[in-house]
Amino acid sequence: MSDWEKNVRKVTPYIPGEQPKCAHVIKLNTNECPYPPSPMVAEALNHGNKEKLRLYPDPEAMELVSAIADYYNVDNNQVFVGVGSDDVIGMAFLTFFNSDKPILFPDITYSFYDVWADLFKIDYITKPLNQNFEIMKEDYMGENGGIIFPNPNAPTAVEMETSDIEDIVRENSDVVVIVDEAYADFGDVTALELIKKYDNLLVVRTFSKSRAMAGMRIGYAIGNEKLISAMKSVKFSYNSYTMNMTSIDAGVAAIKDDAYFKKIVSQIIETRERAKKELAELGFTFTDSKTNFLFAKHNSIKAEVIFEELKKKNIFVRYFKKPRIDNYLRITIGTEQEMQQLYDAVREIVDMQSD
Repeated sequence: MSDWEKNVRKVTPYIPGEQPKCAHVIKLNTNECPYPPSPMVAEALNHGNKEKLRLYPDPEAMELVSAIADYYNVDNNQVFVGVGSDDVIGMAFLTFFNSDKPILFPDITYSFYDVWADLFKIDYITKPLNQNFEIMKEDYMGENGGIIFPNPNAPTAVEMETSDIEDIVRENSDVVVIVDEAYADFGDVTALELIKKYDNLLVVRTFSKSRAMAGMRIGYAIGNEKLISAMKSVKFSYNSYTMNMTSIDAGVAAIKDDAYFKKIVSQIIETRERAKKELAELGFTFTDSKTNFLFAKHNSIKAEVIFEELKKKNIFVRYFKKPRIDNYLRITIGTEQEMQQLYDAVREIVDMQSD
Protein backbone atom coordinates (compact mmCIF):
# COMPACT_ATOMS: atom_id res chain seq x y z
CA MET A 1 0.00 0.00 0.00
CA SER A 2 1.29 3.47 -0.94
CA ASP A 3 1.82 5.96 1.88
CA TRP A 4 -0.94 8.27 0.61
CA GLU A 5 -3.43 5.38 0.58
CA LYS A 6 -3.12 5.02 4.35
CA ASN A 7 -4.82 8.41 4.76
CA VAL A 8 -7.70 7.86 2.35
CA ARG A 9 -11.11 7.89 4.03
CA LYS A 10 -12.69 4.52 3.34
CA VAL A 11 -16.45 4.08 3.44
CA THR A 12 -18.95 1.68 1.93
CA PRO A 13 -21.01 3.85 -0.43
CA TYR A 14 -24.78 3.96 -0.72
CA ILE A 15 -26.05 1.74 -3.55
CA PRO A 16 -29.14 3.15 -5.27
CA GLY A 17 -31.68 1.11 -7.18
CA GLU A 18 -30.55 -0.23 -10.53
CA GLN A 19 -30.86 2.18 -13.43
CA PRO A 20 -31.48 -0.13 -16.40
CA LYS A 21 -29.80 0.95 -19.63
CA CYS A 22 -32.03 -1.05 -21.98
CA ALA A 23 -35.11 0.44 -23.63
CA HIS A 24 -38.76 -0.50 -23.06
CA VAL A 25 -38.53 -1.33 -19.38
CA ILE A 26 -41.06 -0.94 -16.60
CA LYS A 27 -39.09 0.75 -13.85
CA LEU A 28 -40.65 0.13 -10.45
CA ASN A 29 -37.47 0.02 -8.37
CA THR A 30 -36.51 3.59 -7.43
CA ASN A 31 -39.78 5.16 -6.21
CA GLU A 32 -39.87 7.76 -8.95
CA CYS A 33 -43.17 9.35 -9.91
CA PRO A 34 -44.74 7.65 -12.96
CA TYR A 35 -46.14 10.95 -14.21
CA PRO A 36 -44.34 13.97 -15.69
CA PRO A 37 -43.84 17.18 -13.70
CA SER A 38 -46.40 19.97 -13.84
CA PRO A 39 -46.84 21.61 -17.26
CA MET A 40 -45.85 24.82 -15.51
CA VAL A 41 -42.40 23.29 -14.94
CA ALA A 42 -41.96 22.64 -18.66
CA GLU A 43 -43.11 26.18 -19.42
CA ALA A 44 -40.63 27.62 -16.92
CA LEU A 45 -37.78 25.63 -18.45
CA ASN A 46 -38.76 26.48 -22.05
CA HIS A 47 -39.23 30.19 -21.45
CA GLY A 48 -36.57 30.81 -18.85
CA ASN A 49 -34.00 33.54 -19.33
CA LYS A 50 -31.06 31.64 -20.85
CA GLU A 51 -28.87 34.72 -20.58
CA LYS A 52 -28.81 34.50 -16.79
CA LEU A 53 -27.18 31.06 -16.92
CA ARG A 54 -23.81 32.77 -17.34
CA LEU A 55 -24.27 34.19 -13.84
CA TYR A 56 -23.94 32.48 -10.49
CA PRO A 57 -27.30 31.58 -8.97
CA ASP A 58 -28.57 33.13 -5.76
CA PRO A 59 -26.68 31.12 -3.10
CA GLU A 60 -29.73 31.20 -0.82
CA ALA A 61 -32.15 30.29 -3.66
CA MET A 62 -34.47 32.84 -2.09
CA GLU A 63 -37.13 32.64 -4.81
CA LEU A 64 -37.55 28.92 -4.17
CA VAL A 65 -37.26 29.34 -0.39
CA SER A 66 -40.04 31.95 -0.47
CA ALA A 67 -42.29 29.73 -2.59
CA ILE A 68 -41.86 26.83 -0.16
CA ALA A 69 -42.35 29.10 2.86
CA ASP A 70 -45.55 30.54 1.41
CA TYR A 71 -46.89 27.09 0.61
CA TYR A 72 -46.40 25.83 4.17
CA ASN A 73 -47.17 29.16 5.84
CA VAL A 74 -43.80 29.50 7.55
CA ASP A 75 -41.16 32.24 7.49
CA ASN A 76 -38.39 32.27 4.91
CA ASN A 77 -35.83 31.84 7.68
CA GLN A 78 -37.41 28.50 8.58
CA VAL A 79 -36.61 26.93 5.18
CA PHE A 80 -33.36 25.40 3.91
CA VAL A 81 -32.98 24.06 0.35
CA GLY A 82 -30.44 21.68 -1.14
CA VAL A 83 -29.66 19.42 -4.06
CA GLY A 84 -32.17 16.71 -3.22
CA SER A 85 -33.08 15.66 0.31
CA ASP A 86 -29.84 13.63 0.40
CA ASP A 87 -27.86 16.86 0.28
CA VAL A 88 -30.11 18.41 2.93
CA ILE A 89 -29.78 15.44 5.28
CA GLY A 90 -26.03 15.29 4.72
CA MET A 91 -25.76 18.94 5.74
CA ALA A 92 -27.93 18.22 8.78
CA PHE A 93 -25.62 15.38 9.83
CA LEU A 94 -22.60 17.70 9.55
CA THR A 95 -24.37 20.49 11.43
CA PHE A 96 -26.13 18.77 14.31
CA PHE A 97 -24.56 15.37 15.00
CA ASN A 98 -21.30 16.39 16.63
CA SER A 99 -21.49 15.25 20.26
CA ASP A 100 -19.62 12.35 21.78
CA LYS A 101 -22.87 10.37 22.04
CA PRO A 102 -24.17 8.05 19.31
CA ILE A 103 -27.05 9.08 17.09
CA LEU A 104 -30.04 6.75 16.74
CA PHE A 105 -31.97 5.48 13.73
CA PRO A 106 -33.87 2.28 12.83
CA ASP A 107 -32.09 -0.91 11.80
CA ILE A 108 -34.31 -1.23 8.71
CA THR A 109 -34.54 2.19 7.11
CA TYR A 110 -33.08 4.41 4.40
CA SER A 111 -29.65 2.90 3.86
CA PHE A 112 -27.90 6.24 3.38
CA TYR A 113 -28.01 7.08 7.11
CA ASP A 114 -25.20 4.73 8.11
CA VAL A 115 -23.20 5.82 5.05
CA TRP A 116 -23.30 9.46 6.16
CA ALA A 117 -22.49 8.45 9.72
CA ASP A 118 -19.45 6.48 8.56
CA LEU A 119 -18.36 9.22 6.16
CA PHE A 120 -18.52 11.93 8.82
CA LYS A 121 -17.21 9.61 11.56
CA ILE A 122 -20.36 9.85 13.65
CA ASP A 123 -21.01 7.07 16.13
CA TYR A 124 -24.45 5.50 15.78
CA ILE A 125 -26.73 2.81 17.17
CA THR A 126 -29.54 1.23 15.17
CA LYS A 127 -32.78 0.39 16.93
CA PRO A 128 -34.64 -2.72 15.71
CA LEU A 129 -38.12 -2.39 14.29
CA ASN A 130 -40.68 -4.67 15.92
CA GLN A 131 -42.11 -7.77 14.23
CA ASN A 132 -44.60 -5.58 12.33
CA PHE A 133 -41.77 -3.37 11.06
CA GLU A 134 -42.86 -0.50 13.30
CA ILE A 135 -40.56 2.04 14.95
CA MET A 136 -40.85 1.70 18.73
CA LYS A 137 -40.78 5.16 20.28
CA GLU A 138 -39.52 3.77 23.60
CA ASP A 139 -36.22 2.87 21.91
CA TYR A 140 -35.53 6.56 21.33
CA MET A 141 -35.97 7.81 24.89
CA GLY A 142 -32.45 7.13 26.14
CA GLU A 143 -29.35 9.28 26.02
CA ASN A 144 -28.17 10.00 22.48
CA GLY A 145 -26.48 12.54 20.22
CA GLY A 146 -29.39 12.98 17.82
CA ILE A 147 -32.15 11.04 16.09
CA ILE A 148 -33.23 10.54 12.50
CA PHE A 149 -35.96 8.38 10.99
CA PRO A 150 -38.24 8.51 7.96
CA ASN A 151 -41.99 8.77 8.29
CA PRO A 152 -43.37 6.80 6.58
CA ASN A 153 -40.35 4.56 6.94
CA ALA A 154 -38.54 3.14 3.93
CA PRO A 155 -38.41 0.48 2.67
CA THR A 156 -41.13 -0.82 5.01
CA ALA A 157 -43.76 1.85 4.06
CA VAL A 158 -45.07 1.93 7.64
CA GLU A 159 -46.30 5.25 9.07
CA MET A 160 -45.88 6.43 12.66
CA GLU A 161 -48.62 8.41 14.40
CA THR A 162 -48.06 12.10 15.11
CA SER A 163 -48.43 11.56 18.85
CA ASP A 164 -45.54 9.06 18.86
CA ILE A 165 -43.35 11.45 16.88
CA GLU A 166 -44.14 14.22 19.35
CA ASP A 167 -43.22 11.98 22.27
CA ILE A 168 -39.79 11.35 20.72
CA VAL A 169 -39.20 15.04 19.99
CA ARG A 170 -40.36 16.16 23.43
CA GLU A 171 -38.28 13.58 25.31
CA ASN A 172 -35.13 14.52 23.36
CA SER A 173 -35.16 18.29 23.81
CA ASP A 174 -31.37 18.40 24.20
CA VAL A 175 -30.67 17.01 20.70
CA VAL A 176 -31.97 17.55 17.17
CA VAL A 177 -34.59 15.12 15.90
CA ILE A 178 -34.82 14.83 12.09
CA VAL A 179 -37.99 13.43 10.54
CA ASP A 180 -37.38 12.46 6.92
CA GLU A 181 -40.74 12.96 5.17
CA ALA A 182 -39.77 11.94 1.64
CA TYR A 183 -43.04 10.00 1.31
CA ALA A 184 -45.34 11.95 3.63
CA ASP A 185 -47.49 13.34 0.82
CA PHE A 186 -48.78 9.81 0.16
CA GLY A 187 -49.75 9.23 3.79
CA ASP A 188 -51.85 10.72 6.55
CA VAL A 189 -49.23 12.12 8.95
CA THR A 190 -46.78 15.02 8.94
CA ALA A 191 -44.65 16.44 11.73
CA LEU A 192 -44.70 19.95 10.24
CA GLU A 193 -47.21 21.27 12.76
CA LEU A 194 -44.91 20.22 15.61
CA ILE A 195 -42.29 22.73 14.45
CA LYS A 196 -44.37 25.46 16.09
CA LYS A 197 -43.98 23.73 19.46
CA TYR A 198 -40.44 22.33 19.38
CA ASP A 199 -37.23 24.09 18.41
CA ASN A 200 -35.26 20.83 18.10
CA LEU A 201 -37.33 19.35 15.26
CA LEU A 202 -36.19 19.39 11.61
CA VAL A 203 -38.53 18.06 8.91
CA VAL A 204 -36.93 17.14 5.58
CA ARG A 205 -38.85 16.78 2.31
CA THR A 206 -38.13 16.31 -1.39
CA PHE A 207 -39.47 17.16 -4.85
CA SER A 208 -38.34 13.74 -6.13
CA LYS A 209 -41.43 11.68 -5.29
CA SER A 210 -44.75 13.50 -5.08
CA ARG A 211 -43.69 16.43 -7.27
CA ALA A 212 -42.26 14.22 -10.05
CA MET A 213 -38.89 15.96 -10.19
CA ALA A 214 -36.25 13.40 -9.18
CA GLY A 215 -34.11 14.55 -12.11
CA MET A 216 -33.94 18.14 -10.84
CA ARG A 217 -32.57 17.24 -7.38
CA ILE A 218 -34.49 19.55 -5.06
CA GLY A 219 -34.84 18.91 -1.35
CA TYR A 220 -35.67 21.13 1.59
CA ALA A 221 -35.89 21.27 5.35
CA ILE A 222 -38.29 23.19 7.58
CA GLY A 223 -37.53 23.94 11.20
CA ASN A 224 -36.78 26.53 13.84
CA GLU A 225 -34.88 29.53 12.45
CA LYS A 226 -31.85 28.73 14.65
CA LEU A 227 -31.60 25.25 13.13
CA ILE A 228 -31.86 26.65 9.61
CA SER A 229 -29.30 29.37 10.32
CA ALA A 230 -26.85 26.77 11.60
CA MET A 231 -27.32 24.63 8.47
CA LYS A 232 -26.75 27.64 6.22
CA SER A 233 -23.48 28.39 7.98
CA VAL A 234 -22.27 24.86 7.27
CA LYS A 235 -23.52 24.95 3.68
CA PHE A 236 -21.85 28.26 2.90
CA SER A 237 -18.62 26.99 4.43
CA TYR A 238 -18.71 24.00 2.09
CA ASN A 239 -20.29 25.17 -1.19
CA SER A 240 -22.34 28.33 -1.57
CA TYR A 241 -23.73 27.58 -5.03
CA THR A 242 -25.36 24.17 -4.65
CA MET A 243 -28.74 25.00 -6.21
CA ASN A 244 -28.57 25.91 -9.91
CA MET A 245 -30.84 28.46 -11.59
CA THR A 246 -32.74 25.88 -13.62
CA SER A 247 -33.68 23.89 -10.54
CA ILE A 248 -34.76 27.06 -8.75
CA ASP A 249 -37.06 28.08 -11.61
CA ALA A 250 -38.49 24.58 -11.98
CA GLY A 251 -39.02 24.22 -8.25
CA VAL A 252 -40.93 27.48 -7.99
CA ALA A 253 -43.17 26.47 -10.90
CA ALA A 254 -43.88 23.07 -9.32
CA ILE A 255 -44.86 24.61 -5.99
CA LYS A 256 -47.23 27.03 -7.70
CA ASP A 257 -49.18 24.30 -9.50
CA ASP A 258 -50.87 22.86 -6.44
CA ALA A 259 -53.82 21.44 -8.40
CA TYR A 260 -51.53 19.27 -10.54
CA PHE A 261 -49.55 18.15 -7.50
CA LYS A 262 -52.68 17.01 -5.68
CA LYS A 263 -53.99 15.31 -8.82
CA ILE A 264 -50.99 13.05 -9.36
CA VAL A 265 -50.66 12.25 -5.66
CA SER A 266 -54.31 11.20 -5.63
CA GLN A 267 -53.78 9.04 -8.74
CA ILE A 268 -50.80 7.28 -7.18
CA ILE A 269 -52.71 6.60 -3.94
CA GLU A 270 -55.66 5.23 -5.92
CA THR A 271 -53.37 2.94 -7.93
CA ARG A 272 -51.58 1.86 -4.73
CA GLU A 273 -54.82 0.78 -3.09
CA ARG A 274 -55.82 -1.20 -6.16
CA ALA A 275 -52.36 -2.79 -6.24
CA LYS A 276 -52.86 -4.05 -2.70
CA LYS A 277 -55.97 -5.93 -3.80
CA GLU A 278 -54.46 -7.26 -7.03
CA LEU A 279 -51.25 -8.50 -5.41
CA ALA A 280 -53.11 -10.00 -2.45
CA GLU A 281 -55.07 -12.13 -4.93
CA LEU A 282 -51.73 -13.27 -6.38
CA GLY A 283 -50.50 -14.47 -2.98
CA PHE A 284 -48.71 -11.43 -1.57
CA THR A 285 -48.88 -9.96 1.90
CA PHE A 286 -47.53 -6.51 2.72
CA THR A 287 -47.46 -3.71 5.24
CA ASP A 288 -50.18 -1.08 5.09
CA SER A 289 -48.28 1.24 2.78
CA LYS A 290 -48.63 4.99 3.18
CA THR A 291 -46.03 5.67 0.47
CA ASN A 292 -45.74 5.42 -3.31
CA PHE A 293 -44.50 1.83 -3.04
CA LEU A 294 -45.44 -1.52 -1.53
CA PHE A 295 -43.24 -3.63 0.72
CA ALA A 296 -44.43 -7.06 -0.34
CA LYS A 297 -43.76 -10.72 0.44
CA HIS A 298 -45.15 -13.67 -1.49
CA ASN A 299 -46.64 -16.51 0.52
CA SER A 300 -44.82 -19.29 -1.33
CA ILE A 301 -42.25 -17.92 -3.80
CA LYS A 302 -38.99 -16.39 -2.64
CA ALA A 303 -38.57 -12.69 -3.32
CA GLU A 304 -35.26 -13.18 -5.11
CA VAL A 305 -36.88 -15.60 -7.55
CA ILE A 306 -39.67 -13.16 -8.39
CA PHE A 307 -37.14 -10.34 -8.67
CA GLU A 308 -35.00 -12.25 -11.17
CA GLU A 309 -37.96 -13.51 -13.20
CA LEU A 310 -39.40 -10.01 -13.46
CA LYS A 311 -36.04 -8.71 -14.71
CA LYS A 312 -36.20 -11.25 -17.53
CA LYS A 313 -39.47 -9.58 -18.51
CA ASN A 314 -37.88 -6.11 -18.30
CA ILE A 315 -39.78 -5.24 -15.14
CA PHE A 316 -37.53 -3.87 -12.41
CA VAL A 317 -38.47 -3.89 -8.72
CA ARG A 318 -36.18 -3.49 -5.70
CA TYR A 319 -34.77 -6.47 -3.82
CA PHE A 320 -32.76 -6.08 -0.61
CA LYS A 321 -30.54 -9.02 0.29
CA LYS A 322 -30.41 -8.06 3.96
CA PRO A 323 -31.37 -9.73 7.24
CA ARG A 324 -35.09 -9.74 8.07
CA ILE A 325 -36.13 -8.29 4.71
CA ASP A 326 -34.47 -10.65 2.24
CA ASN A 327 -37.82 -12.18 1.33
CA TYR A 328 -39.49 -8.84 0.56
CA LEU A 329 -39.74 -6.77 -2.59
CA ARG A 330 -40.18 -3.02 -2.73
CA ILE A 331 -42.50 -2.26 -5.63
CA THR A 332 -42.89 1.33 -6.78
CA ILE A 333 -46.40 2.34 -7.82
CA GLY A 334 -46.40 3.02 -11.54
CA THR A 335 -49.17 3.99 -13.92
CA GLU A 336 -52.26 1.80 -14.12
CA GLN A 337 -50.93 0.33 -17.37
CA GLU A 338 -47.50 -0.43 -15.87
CA MET A 339 -49.06 -2.02 -12.82
CA GLN A 340 -51.33 -4.18 -14.98
CA GLN A 341 -48.26 -5.46 -16.81
CA LEU A 342 -46.71 -6.22 -13.43
CA TYR A 343 -49.80 -8.18 -12.32
CA ASP A 344 -49.80 -10.17 -15.57
CA ALA A 345 -46.09 -10.93 -15.26
CA VAL A 346 -46.39 -12.01 -11.62
CA ARG A 347 -49.34 -14.24 -12.52
CA GLU A 348 -47.16 -15.97 -15.13
CA ILE A 349 -44.37 -16.43 -12.56
CA VAL A 350 -46.77 -17.86 -9.99
CA ASP A 351 -48.21 -20.28 -12.55
CA MET A 352 -44.71 -21.31 -13.67
CA GLN A 353 -43.56 -21.94 -10.09
CA SER A 354 -46.64 -23.99 -9.26
CA ASP A 355 -46.21 -26.35 -12.23
